[in-house]
Amino acid sequence: MQAPRHTADVVVVAVNVAVYHADGCHLCERALVQVRALRDELGFELTEVDIGGDEALEAAYREWIPVVEIDGRRRFSYYVQPDAFRRAVAQAAASD
Repeated sequence: MQAPRHTADVVVVAVNVAVYHADGCHLCERALVQVRALRDELGFELTEVDIGGDEALEAAYREWIPVVEIDGRRRFSYYVQPDAFRRAVAQAAASD
């Protein structure tokens, strides 16, 4: 988790979102498009992790991709529901 950033008198806490994906996965492509658009709206930090070629990541995520984690907590597999995603990001920001 990143340290808070200060903007004037407001503290902005960066929420970290990670999307685990693989090449050729159409559900992954869809999830990445959705999460990137939501990043533009909500301003969270995004990490895109291609699991291809990494045995540990393949073992942990292959059956579930795409997997979306928010501040290290798995929140979505297969599909991203935008309204639920917004609530999860807001909850993560509030708990920081």
